[in-house]
Amino acid sequence: MAEIVAMGGEAVANGADVADFEQAAAMVQQAIDTFGGLDILVNNAGFVRDRMLVNTSEEEWDAVIRVHLKGHFAPMRHAAAYWRTEAKEGRQRRARVINTSSGAGLRGSIGRATYSAAKAGIAGLTLVAAAELGRYGATVNAIAPVARTRMTVDAFPDMMAGSADSFDAMDPANNSPIVAWLASTDAADVTGRVIEIEGGRICLEDGWRHGPHNDAGRRWDAGNVGSAIRALIDEATEPEPVYGT
Repeated sequence: MAEIVAMGGEAVANGADVADFEQAAAMVQQAIDTFGGLDILVNNAGFVRDRMLVNTSEEEWDAVIRVHLKGHFAPMRHAAAYWRTEAKEGRQRRARVINTSSGAGLRGSIGRATYSAAKAGIAGLTLVAAAELGRYGATVNAIAPVARTRMTVDAFPDMMAGSADSFDAMDPANNSPIVAWLASTDAADVTGRVIEIEGGRICLEDGWRHGPHNDAGRRWDAGNVGSAIRALIDEATEPEPVYGT
């Protein structure tokens, strides 16, 4: 916050638990009260409890899902309620939401089942929110960043080490221009998208799409459905491998 103020900006800090429904509401209201309105919400809270699936405890599962997935839902829900009210009262805002998914959520990652499930949920939540909130003037997109942060540096120390001699692909600042653009008026027609960022590479994710199909016009029999599904698999594009395989 001090750095923002030193550069001539305005800022206010909030130490709320974003996965606590009431605290998230108070955080959104603080922004509205302090700045006279709310236009941009960036959801970026998260942490990891990396375990192989068979070693994951219920507490670890609940904690990761809570912080990542509910921690995106709660602030977005309260911001959306504010934007709906504004729209109904004739003050529709040009609102933006930028969520944070992950390549692990898009393709999976060995040893990170809980994190992958939470990040996949964020991608799905982004699509639904984009479809629902457009009527209130809001766009909703997500990024899937690769970056050296407190969350990743211990888990991947070799990959996360920066280099002073070349472009640092793991510098978290690499993600900032994409977030800034998605928050701008220039991106008013972009919604429901997930963009993966890795250093200087940006990739528009294609997501789940209907692939080959076979409609029997009746209920399938257990004895012949296997051959039909195998034929569809032969037609389909091979899935991208899970990270770590």
